[in-house]
Amino acid sequence: MGHRLSKIYTRTGDSGTTGLGDGSRVPKDDLRIDALGDVDELNAVIGVLRSQIAISSIADKAKWDKSLSLIQHWLFDLGGEVCIPGFNLVLPVSIEFLENDIDRMNESLPMLKDFILPAGTMVCSLAHQARAVCRRAERSVMSVHARDQNIQAASLQLLNRLSDWLFVASRTLQRSEGGSEVLWQKNIHETIDQ
Repeated sequence: MGHRLSKIYTRTGDSGTTGLGDGSRVPKDDLRIDALGDVDELNAVIGVLRSQIAISSIADKAKWDKSLSLIQHWLFDLGGEVCIPGFNLVLPVSIEFLENDIDRMNESLPMLKDFILPAGTMVCSLAHQARAVCRRAERSVMSVHARDQNIQAASLQLLNRLSDWLFVASRTLQRSEGGSEVLWQKNIHETIDQ
């Protein structure tokens, strides 16, 4: 591999366009660039989650780190697909991994009877934040697909399954630090002292 990033600034984007991986240029507010930004933001949030797990009291840090590292690599692959129209990098094995891991984590979780709030410990809350960003990334990539029809099914499934994984991970992480879910309370406004 050559020196791909030997020069960080190129000035080619100063006019409001940016280059895709296939050499074409699009406006910086193109749907594809929005999707790339959302996938990149998701990857960054997952990086923060990884760093917080590393300094937390959670057991099995190595397992969490390995899973999140795989996810970050798959998101980088997804970014490559979005950047190069018609290019396929995401493999179905990533979806299978997420589904199997969801099933594994769910085995030790109680069944949910109420909605939960995106709150709790720092790592739990970061997993919820990543889930919310993942849903946005999914919507953005789906918009590109709806317009261009060149995002493969595995890529769309990856984001959908990843948001499910992050939800279950948030519950698991909360319990790993000795907490339980923060439940949504119907009619909470009735408890306000006036």
